[in-house]
Amino acid sequence: MYNVFSVNINLKLYYMKKIISVLILVSAPLFAEKIVNLHEVKIIEEFSINKLLPGKITPKRQSILGFEISGKLKNVQVDIGDLVKKGDLLAELEDSEALAFYNEAKAKLSMFQKAFERSKSLNQENFVSDQELEKAESSYLVSKAQYDRALIKFKQTKILAPYDGIIQSRFLDEGSIINASIPIVEILDSEHVEAKVALPKSLIGNVNIGQKYKFLIDGKEFEAKLTRLAPMSERGSNNKLGLFEFNSFFNPGATARLLLNTTETKRGTWVPLNSLSQAEQGLWNVFTMSSDNEAKKDYVELIHIEKNMAYVSGTLKTGDMVIVGGSSKVSEGQSILTN
Repeated sequence: MYNVFSVNINLKLYYMKKIISVLILVSAPLFAEKIVNLHEVKIIEEFSINKLLPGKITPKRQSILGFEISGKLKNVQVDIGDLVKKGDLLAELEDSEALAFYNEAKAKLSMFQKAFERSKSLNQENFVSDQELEKAESSYLVSKAQYDRALIKFKQTKILAPYDGIIQSRFLDEGSIINASIPIVEILDSEHVEAKVALPKSLIGNVNIGQKYKFLIDGKEFEAKLTRLAPMSERGSNNKLGLFEFNSFFNPGATARLLLNTTETKRGTWVPLNSLSQAEQGLWNVFTMSSDNEAKKDYVELIHIEKNMAYVSGTLKTGDMVIVGGSSKVSEGQSILTN
């Protein structure tokens, strides 16, 4: 019995030594000095941030075109997706009657114009009275008005491109009998586009008409000039619709993001984002180096995140040294060394 009891005592002592050794090995890193990187705090009263506001690319001009007169649609020269130049013929009505009136008016104008010119020459030589000259002039002026009216009527049988553009829609085909103002084609400006951006009330004071601003489109930066601020709705909203004009062309419907630099008035400081760890009640923790080179916990409020930095407000003071990496590097009360 004595031998068995001695063996049990020896086993217990052996395992206790093992446990103590493990505890020492585990706890040693917690109390060992830790080498860390530090970020010096500088308290400021305001900070600049970049805000991204979504916008939509739209053509600067977009027109639905139709005829000013009724008639039978003779042909439509374009289809969806066609690129056209200013002045190109897009569609026309049957024009035989209008063309006949035009040619008749043109011939009369030529005849009365020649008669008027002869009367002026003869009047100078006293072969034609002033009364006959006035009659010739009156006939010329009447024929000129008839010609102008006939020319307008003839032109109204054609639809010409009002600017360089791309055909967005085609509504009718040849042979259709139409009334005036019925839509025939829709054209979009193919040279100039603009971005429409909803600007909150708080940011309206940060933009100026005529100034250029940066946009992100497909990961690249482009500049556009603010040309107009318009109300968002008729309900008295303080938000404004900003219209920004580009020099480059982009496909209508694409998304553009306005990169707007603004200044916020809030006392605080920038710290590395990875120095923060979440605490209770919406606050965050940072660790700073105390006067005796130990890790000390401070509570801060997270205001803004910009890339790998965070703007915070709290008990930090200018000159405090924030431990980069925060709780992933140290624990409270741990001794620290700096690189």
